Amino acid sequence: MKIPGLSFSWKRAVGITKVKQKVARATGIPTTRQGLERKVGSMVIGALFGSPKKKRRK
Repeated sequence: MKIPGLSFSWKRAVGITKVKQKVARATGIPTTRQGLERKVGSMVIGALFGSPKKKRRK
C-alpha cells in the first residue's frame, strides 16, 4: 500500500542526483535527455538563423 504524496528515490538517497546537478552547473551541459536535446536544438537553430538578441536588463 502506497502513501499518497510520499515517494522514495534511491539515487537521491545515495547522492547521485546532487553530483549530476553539480556537474551540470559547472560545465553548463545538462545531464537530462530533454535538457541536452533542448540545448543542442537551440545551438543548431542559432547556427542556421543567427543567434537571437538577448534582452538587456536595466
